[in-house]
Amino acid sequence: MGEMHDAWFFVGVFVFIFLIWVSTGGPLHPIAFTGPALAQPEELGGGNYISLPRAPFAVGSRTVRLPGSSDGNPTTYTLNNSGTNYSAGQSQQQVPPPVYGIYFGTPSPYRNMVSMSSYVSSASSTDEYIELRVPQNASGPVNISRWTLESEATYKSEVIPRGTALPTSGVVNATEDIVLNPGDRAIISTGPSPVGASFRENKCTGYFGTTQRFSPSLPLSCPAASSELLAYYGTPYIHDPACIDYAKTVGRCQIPLTKPTNLNDTCESFLASKLNYNGCVATHRSDADFAGNTWRIYLGRVTSKGNTDPLWRTNHEVVRLIDDRGKTVAQFTY
Repeated sequence: MGEMHDAWFFVGVFVFIFLIWVSTGGPLHPIAFTGPALAQPEELGGGNYISLPRAPFAVGSRTVRLPGSSDGNPTTYTLNNSGTNYSAGQSQQQVPPPVYGIYFGTPSPYRNMVSMSSYVSSASSTDEYIELRVPQNASGPVNISRWTLESEATYKSEVIPRGTALPTSGVVNATEDIVLNPGDRAIISTGPSPVGASFRENKCTGYFGTTQRFSPSLPLSCPAASSELLAYYGTPYIHDPACIDYAKTVGRCQIPLTKPTNLNDTCESFLASKLNYNGCVATHRSDADFAGNTWRIYLGRVTSKGNTDPLWRTNHEVVRLIDDRGKTVAQFTY
């Protein structure tokens, strides 16, 4: 009797399951192969939900876009086997690989306009200097005052000062920003200026070398004493053979210091007024070829004993040029 009761119980269970199956569609109910699915955020009570920001670069990509370019476009650094490419907007520059473990830094817009020589003469001596150049095909002038020269080895640095485009000897000269035009160069010396200021070379600056030492030497581009005598002596100079003979012995950009005793007053006056820096400037400053294309810039580093204080080491050095916005213009190593 107990076994009969159990049999009817199982039959009842099967009938109950059959009725549920028929009520849910029976054989017409589709079979789902997708497995259970989670409800969308709005189905879980609505409201807002947290979304993680997407990375600005794709997984596996080697291009990274960073905000902050001046034209509103992202700055792009593209990494490749040859180094790092930098671009701001549409322009793109090749960033040099690191030297001595020092990276180039953020490239300056002037990077391809101003180059720095890889030559430092007698580093640690009074002749320590480097050269900057602006190519002839540059798009315009470059103001380098307030740029910085750095030693990556010692962390020493100096700011490029202002200078005097047309210096006058014997007076305190007003200064102005140093602007390199296309085709110009600048010789930047670590020590103090022999004439007290940074200056642009001109047709007459060779006279400075008569009493001061410059490294490298100033060009001797002054007009010859004989040609000056012919043009500015005054009365027909043919009547003064002694002055003519003496003028032939005076070299370019040489101030006559020891003169023969047979010179007359007219010749003496000519020599004193024309054959020196200020006299040369007064005579030739309007000449088309008066201004030179080289600036002599002095950083004025001196020790307590008055000697030049070197900015760079004699070896194992990275020299870097930084613009006034803190971006790297050029660098070299030795």
